[in-house]
Amino acid sequence: MKFIVWLIRVLIFVLLLVLALANTQTATLNFLAGYAWTAPLIMIGLAFFVVGLLAGLLSGVPAMVRLRMENGRLKRELRVARETPVVKEEPPMPPLI
Repeated sequence: MKFIVWLIRVLIFVLLLVLALANTQTATLNFLAGYAWTAPLIMIGLAFFVVGLLAGLLSGVPAMVRLRMENGRLKRELRVARETPVVKEEPPMPPLI
């Protein structure tokens, strides 16, 4: 199974490498206020991929911090629960007739 996964990864890498080598034409990206960026098309695509990756990771940070705080709280509660002695309750006495 691992061999199949690695084979798929290698095929995707080769496909992306061929795509990158086929798109070496220069492209101009126009920004606001008259700024322009002239670079190979694959570099522009890579830059947008990296920006999207960073934005996705940054958007996951608050959830990760919240989950770590909850995990710490639950670990403290578990430690306190394990340290408290267990009190065995006696069953109630049957009624006397």
